Amino acid sequence: MPLAILRRSFQLRVVQRIFLAACIVAAFAPVIPPRPAAAQNFSTAERVVEGKVFNAGGSLQSGAVVYLKDLKSLEIKTYISTQDGLYRFGQLGSQDDYQLWAEFGGHKSKVKTISSFDSKKHFEVFLHIEDK
Repeated sequence: MPLAILRRSFQLRVVQRIFLAACIVAAFAPVIPPRPAAAQNFSTAERVVEGKVFNAGGSLQSGAVVYLKDLKSLEIKTYISTQDGLYRFGQLGSQDDYQLWAEFGGHKSKVKTISSFDSKKHFEVFLHIEDK
């Protein structure tokens, strides 16, 4: 019988400690300010890169593959230029650096860099595919 009483007493102390911990957390929850990280993540995805792709003759190039490389994650996004030679990448992080280039028929444009230090939200970049 004494063992059962000790076990019951131990269980009661555990329940009391859990209840006390829950009360402390509930008491301080309104005091802890919300983390602003969620708002910052939303504001970092605001940049847009768009432009036109030109061939070596200076005409708009449709069907060119435009590459956008995130230099932090090394992720590469692609876009195939429209019939008017247009391309567009949206919702890009403002705290990341990017490289941008186009390829068509085995030829490539020069690589353009978009820096995180540039505070612009909209970039218009013209890519000229070179004959080599």
